[in-house]
Amino acid sequence: MSPASSAPRPVPRPAGRPARAARALLVCAALLVTAACGGGAPDPDPGGTSTPSPAVGTLLDTTDPSGNRLREVSEEEAPGVRIAVRPGSADTWDVRLTVTGFRFSPRDTRTGPVPGRGYAVLFLADRRLAELREPGYRLPDAALERGTHELTVRLHADDGTVWAVDGEAVEDIARVTTAPRKDRAAGDQARSTAPTTATPS
Repeated sequence: MSPASSAPRPVPRPAGRPARAARALLVCAALLVTAACGGGAPDPDPGGTSTPSPAVGTLLDTTDPSGNRLREVSEEEAPGVRIAVRPGSADTWDVRLTVTGFRFSPRDTRTGPVPGRGYAVLFLADRRLAELREPGYRLPDAALERGTHELTVRLHADDGTVWAVDGEAVEDIARVTTAPRKDRAAGDQARSTAPTTATPS
């Protein structure tokens, strides 16, 4: 009679392994859900400051004589400008702008178009004379030859485009007639040497 064989003894498992395995599976599942939702991608704008500015008017393909594109706005939103030119002192002409619905931006402003903001450009015929950041300007007398001239002022937005209404640039024109400088100097001298008459009280 053969000896009885003994049954194999089970190998004991370390306590806690099923619980750790379950926790590991839960962590993996959470990571998969986070990745699928894009939670691991960096925030391109953590400060929330990249909101695009709203469009201002309509940028037209039409340009002014200098090649700047027109930015059309409604008549109610459009700025306005008038120009006046008078003889000044020390061989200059006083150029004065009167604007409505418009504010001059400081020099070196670097921004997109803002309604009613920008700068003015002064032209003699089609020749650019000056960029104006304030309503007053002294034009040297030497800039104007004898004869009749057209001085044009045109309003620009800060991005260089030209404010426009109904496809036309917002601008104004003044016509100036000049005499020879020697004749003008003689007239100035005559006025300066004329006697002053007191008005009786």
